[in-house]
Amino acid sequence: MLSNLPLKLATLLAGAGVAILPAQAAAPEVPVIAQTGTMPLIDAPIALLVDVGSGRTLFARDANRRFVPASITKIMTSYVAFDLLTKGKLRLDQRFAMRPETFRQWHRVGSTMFIPADGQPTVAELLEGIVTVSANDACVVLAEGSVGSVPAFTKLMNDAAAELGMRDSHFNTPNGWMDEGQTYVTAADLATLSSALITRFPDLYRQFYGHSEMTWNGITQPNHNPLYGVTEGADGIKTGFTNEAGYGFVGSAERKGRRLVMVLGGFDRPKDRERQSRELIEWGFAAWSAQPLFAKGASVSAAEVQGGQERSVPLVAPRPLSITSPNGMTPQYTLAVRYKGPLKAPIAAGETVATLVVRVQGQPVQALPLVAGAAVPKGGLTDRVRNGAMRMVGL
Repeated sequence: MLSNLPLKLATLLAGAGVAILPAQAAAPEVPVIAQTGTMPLIDAPIALLVDVGSGRTLFARDANRRFVPASITKIMTSYVAFDLLTKGKLRLDQRFAMRPETFRQWHRVGSTMFIPADGQPTVAELLEGIVTVSANDACVVLAEGSVGSVPAFTKLMNDAAAELGMRDSHFNTPNGWMDEGQTYVTAADLATLSSALITRFPDLYRQFYGHSEMTWNGITQPNHNPLYGVTEGADGIKTGFTNEAGYGFVGSAERKGRRLVMVLGGFDRPKDRERQSRELIEWGFAAWSAQPLFAKGASVSAAEVQGGQERSVPLVAPRPLSITSPNGMTPQYTLAVRYKGPLKAPIAAGETVATLVVRVQGQPVQALPLVAGAAVPKGGLTDRVRNGAMRMVGL
């Protein structure tokens, strides 16, 4: 959502490589059911399909309804771990010992990677177990080893949820085991989390997600993701099941730079989850088209900076940005950049500092993130004097 606080508004110029005026007249509107495919029957109580590049919702049912995620919780567990790794607070080659009390509580409980009582798996092995075979024991060993305790780790999970704007989610456990409803999410929040996981940690995502099976300590187990080996471009994300939650799934696939994220919750049977997840994501690719706006890393505009060594910072696309429309439509659109300005130094490279506002005729306004293309350290006295003098003469 766009803030009501004072904003800098920079309309993009044609020289940036995109139109700021409505594009050519749109072709006659065609039904949402595209010529290449029909909308499948989706009877999941909770369902959401989002095009990540444009932020457009392609299908939704009760996307803001809270539900119990079961092992889908582990998406946030991996997100927190990836964040700790990126900040240098965790290493992939670190080994964490299985505590005796953890072994007694979690040995062979639900999905597991069968960590023995004297096991000391690495962080990389734990993440592989969490992501690929939904290992409950690995989640607890990782939580305790990385920050000392499960409560300390779930605090990081909830802090991350707040930072991402996941207003209707709460985490009480790192593995999603039944906790009388203290852990809950919404489909909309899970789509936000999954998009951030993929965008912010692309290398770690590629390293740990997308594996069809895992072998550790002589035991090979399959990944139960219903898209793997069937759906082109599928590389995530997580299934979940308990008697309390039913069968749920967060799935993702990428084709030719276009990524879709899907959330389904509350199925009674795994076969329904399997079939409908495949059909829904295929429909998303077949019935909708993406019009590229900016490639990942492309410079979109620049923002004024106050108190820094530089007076401005480039604003770049953190991922491919696009407009999504039903097949057969040529959308009219305008673009603008908004940020709370001037930005105040210091600014970290990659920090989300602005929004690309996309207005498409007949669609809700989309707000896509823009990040700082370079770091801007806090300026010293000389920088402040120089910048003040330049502003006084209009430079």
